[in-house]
Amino acid sequence: MTLFRHYKLLLLLLLQMFALQSTAQFQDDNFLEKLLKKHPERFSEILKNQEKYKVQILYTRIDRNRKNVPHFTTHGYHVKSDDYFYPASTVKLPAVALAFEKLNRLGIDKYTPMFTGAARPGQTAVSSDSSSEEGLPSVAHYAKKILLASDNDAFNRLYEFIGQEELNDSLRKKGYKNTRITHRLEIPASVEDNRHTNPVRFEKDEKVVYDQPAAYSSKDYTSPQPILWGNGYIKDGKLINEPFDFAAKNFFALEEQHKLLKALFFPEDVPPSQRFNLTKDDYQFLYQYMSQFPVETSFPASYTDDYYDGYTKFLLFGATKTRLPRHIRLFNKSGDAYGFLLDNAYIADFEKGIEFMLTAVIYCNEDQIFNDDKYEYDSVGLPFLANLGKTIFDYELNRKRLVRPDLSRYEVQYDK
Repeated sequence: MTLFRHYKLLLLLLLQMFALQSTAQFQDDNFLEKLLKKHPERFSEILKNQEKYKVQILYTRIDRNRKNVPHFTTHGYHVKSDDYFYPASTVKLPAVALAFEKLNRLGIDKYTPMFTGAARPGQTAVSSDSSSEEGLPSVAHYAKKILLASDNDAFNRLYEFIGQEELNDSLRKKGYKNTRITHRLEIPASVEDNRHTNPVRFEKDEKVVYDQPAAYSSKDYTSPQPILWGNGYIKDGKLINEPFDFAAKNFFALEEQHKLLKALFFPEDVPPSQRFNLTKDDYQFLYQYMSQFPVETSFPASYTDDYYDGYTKFLLFGATKTRLPRHIRLFNKSGDAYGFLLDNAYIADFEKGIEFMLTAVIYCNEDQIFNDDKYEYDSVGLPFLANLGKTIFDYELNRKRLVRPDLSRYEVQYDK
């Protein structure tokens, strides 16, 4: 074997080792468990009943050098990529990113009016949006409503614009192998209905700049195996005494949620194949509306009393309805449904120079019945997520940093 081939094989081996290292998402250690055990008043019940609450946690510590380049150390607690939980509204964040990416590919500005048609029974059309400044729908306004208030209809419209097949295949090409987004939210639709997506067109100055026909996914993304949970579920007002099957429901593994967060907040620190094709303005849009409080919002103007500061900010703040400090920001996407409560956040304190990433899920369904609206979000889930955020925040506050991070990239101008 020639010396050149020796060097070539050595280089290939090093590249493979780097690839394996870059795909490793967290350290399989007991750092988080030890930290939680230091606070029995907060976590003893949760720690004693892992089988009941199905808690999964990922925490990333971020240390920067003098050039502000970040180094990541991620710790996991009971994280398994194939352990199913219902991801609820957390699937909306990749939909926003992929909608922006698709617009960039098409050369369409995200503020361009988008009109949705209806091509089959069950589909609905959209020609106006009274909550937007112009009174017209757009990808930007849908994204804003998703990030500020987790609007379900807004997600459905982005799902229809991207299309089920493109949505899932695009994520898989970026390495999201344990993610599937197969259905609209909060509306009754069959597996077949969700494979069909509406026609969409974009207009500027009363001229059509892009006309997308109705689409059909040629692939079936439902789980080939049943995913059974609980003891029963409510259907048409009646209790069905059988486990509920989540095979046709969305899935977004915790590890992949954390991975998405890193790709959006630290795009230079993930492999190019995992990045989203977003503009600087797209990133600034995400950073603004992922962290902006509803009361700081001009449009929709309806975000008043019901949308308190802590609305959807589960980690660190839980169900807090008082005014929150403005120097601490959660850039997050949370969700709750079927008893699953979760949050995925990059958290920054701009006064104290603190930053970290935290993603967690807890199952709150004492009676093991689905669709009965009896979930322990307020008594178990929200206090747990708030305490988890506080515990990590306190750890970050007290640990030594060699360099104070420059967080100016994430300091954005809010509406008001």
